[in-house]
Amino acid sequence: MKKSKNKEVQKFLGDIESIDVEKFRILQELRDIVLTQYPEVNERMMYGGIMFSLEDDFGGLFVRKQHISFEFSSGAFMNDPYKILEGTGKFRRHLKIGSLADIEDKKVDFFVKQAV
Repeated sequence: MKKSKNKEVQKFLGDIESIDVEKFRILQELRDIVLTQYPEVNERMMYGGIMFSLEDDFGGLFVRKQHISFEFSSGAFMNDPYKILEGTGKFRRHLKIGSLADIEDKKVDFFVKQAV
């Protein structure tokens, strides 16, 4: 599990770990998928969550009461043959991740590969 280069993101992760270890593990697993796919990704805190960007923002992780929301900035244009992405906005779509098993079940890797 990689530390963030961004001090605000690292503090946020530490805060989540102290409050809810399960959500921390999910966050770290989701971050690992993004960092593996896009090693040069930038992370920063925005809108109360972790935003990912290369040239532009492409997604973010937001801790909610019952789940972690993985928001995709251009999710409406992603290939979604499984009809897993949620949302009806013009551009954004999201996945609700409530457990470590959801990461595979909701095919997070498949969508992260399309995010940029």
